[in-house]
Amino acid sequence: MNKEIIRLIPGPVSVPKSILKTYSANYASADIDTDFLDLYNRTEKKIQQILGTQNSVIMQTGEGMLGLWGALKNCLTPGSKVLALCNGVFGDGIADMAESIGANVKRFSVPYNTTEINYSDFEKAVAEFEPFMITTVHCETPSGILNPLEEIAKIKQKYQVPLFCVDSVASSGGTPVDADKCAIDLCLNGSQKCFSAPPEMTMVSVSSKAWEIIEKVNYKGYDAFLPFKNAQKNFYFPNTMSWHGVAALEAASDLILNEGLENVYNRHKTAQEFCIRKLSEMGLELFADKNAVKSPTVTAVMLPKNIDFDTFNKACLSKGIALASSYGPLAGRIFRIGHMGAQSDLKLLEVGMTRLGEAIEALK
Repeated sequence: MNKEIIRLIPGPVSVPKSILKTYSANYASADIDTDFLDLYNRTEKKIQQILGTQNSVIMQTGEGMLGLWGALKNCLTPGSKVLALCNGVFGDGIADMAESIGANVKRFSVPYNTTEINYSDFEKAVAEFEPFMITTVHCETPSGILNPLEEIAKIKQKYQVPLFCVDSVASSGGTPVDADKCAIDLCLNGSQKCFSAPPEMTMVSVSSKAWEIIEKVNYKGYDAFLPFKNAQKNFYFPNTMSWHGVAALEAASDLILNEGLENVYNRHKTAQEFCIRKLSEMGLELFADKNAVKSPTVTAVMLPKNIDFDTFNKACLSKGIALASSYGPLAGRIFRIGHMGAQSDLKLLEVGMTRLGEAIEALK
């Protein structure tokens, strides 16, 4: 009998039954039923707690990239100066996106396997370039690193950079983001990682400074933020909202908050440490440098020598474990274990890592 495959990919993650249950209901119209507005308002407050912010949070129907494109297109105009911290595939990706809409982008590039940033050089870059926006990715899922945000925040505030835009899609709900403490103006999130909901919703916290800029830019488009500024006050959303998606987000937020944020963060840290210990026992090497801050939500691992990912993947699937490859220059070099959200479960990981060990042995 074939084993049921355990999926430990870094998103979309397995969805708990209590969240799936929200999709089995027939809701009324989100355009006219005030129950939806009550749901939206409750869910916003819960996401604010998880992000560590008092800034307003908008929720849009669409995968996390919708919020990322939205943050750039709502705030930047051709020629806007963007300083992008690029030590991962997604960090470089944000820089590419900003360039595609005409921004003047300066990349502060660091090797993909490290979080050791020379903050003196970074500060010098800010002082000389005078950016309008600083961008970074909190958790670089393709490489399994977690970028510290506090030092960047200090530099942002010292030089009065108008906007700090952070992709926390793969970190929020699994490790502290502390958006207000880290002076984040645009905190970008998705439903399918640590929130353990389907990949249907994007959530963005927006500071008062960001709202000022959004109003000046007055961007028009499906991913426009401005129509959300007074949507709750006027109960008039710019398009038909997904009642199911927001209900799933509330259920996901409840799971996190009812467990307690510190307990959730400790669970993710324990899962990370367990995986790293088991990988070491198997003789496998992490992609992240030994001094890098490793993400508690995803671990990137070097493929065994002389083994391509397709061969490795077939061996894993034959043992009942599904893992992920990576992207860009990391494709074909590493594999990734997603221990985030519902998958941050020691019992699940014990079985999964045992099966990975069996696959590694079969490849020898």
